[in-house]
Amino acid sequence: MGNRIATDMLASAYVRAKLRVLASGFGSEIIWQKTLRIEELTESALLRECAWVILSSGMREAVVRRKFSSISEAFFGWASAHQIVSHRDQCVRSALLCFRHKPKIEAIAQAATIIHEKGFGAVREEIDLDPIAALRQFPYIGPTTSFHIAKNIGLSVAKPDRHMCRLAALSGYNQPADLCSTIAEYVGDPVSVVDIVLWRFATLHQDYLNAFLRGELKEA
Repeated sequence: MGNRIATDMLASAYVRAKLRVLASGFGSEIIWQKTLRIEELTESALLRECAWVILSSGMREAVVRRKFSSISEAFFGWASAHQIVSHRDQCVRSALLCFRHKPKIEAIAQAATIIHEKGFGAVREEIDLDPIAALRQFPYIGPTTSFHIAKNIGLSVAKPDRHMCRLAALSGYNQPADLCSTIAEYVGDPVSVVDIVLWRFATLHQDYLNAFLRGELKEA
């Protein structure tokens, strides 16, 4: 782990990254993340975000995005866990026509089954008490992807995926959460917004580590 980058320089790099993300047409993504509220979580939103993260595990986001509308249609637009469970075989068959990864499609159906059997209210209480542990009960959801769902349902957290871990290490931090918290405190954006800006910036640059540091940054 190298020396930490000076906070003002780090914040400057973040602002440049955010401008690059905005210029690339991802402003709506930042607005979506900023307006999410865990207090407003619905059963439909939990089903949708579970499905998104299950599908995204080990797969490029652009691929999932292309398929997600058709998969959502196969699962009744995430209307309710009850509807999915009541037509489970139909949902799985329909989804497999556009996304041929049976374990993941079955995992989405199983997530709906868990929510249906426990009841959304009970699952919601579990999330309130211990969000990461509660989210890890769903199939395909592990130590990293649990933070991905948490962020996508309105919790201000950073996900420790490979891009974020590399950016954190480059900046002298042990964890992406520490990096994002430092930037968030300095610039006033929520941690979850800092996360999505840095992550999206990384997807836009093949050599994103050098691109992030280029020009201004120096070690503290």
